[in-house]
Amino acid sequence: MSKPSSPNIFTVNPHQNTEALLVNASETLSSLNALTCNLAFDLDTSQRAIMLGIQQMAELGQLLVDRALEQVSPSPMA
Repeated sequence: MSKPSSPNIFTVNPHQNTEALLVNASETLSSLNALTCNLAFDLDTSQRAIMLGIQQMAELGQLLVDRALEQVSPSPMA
């Protein structure tokens, strides 16, 4: 078995513009938020608290990315 030529299996296009990167990050965090929120209520109390903590961190990340996206590409109403 040969060694892979690159340690990275997944890469991000280095030529992608900032707005597209932020939009994708926002969508990914939104999906993570929904997944963790749904999963949390299938867990027992102690595990639920941990999952909801992870969900809150995803939500915070979402807010930060959305704010950065507004700065890069302000909406016409702003």
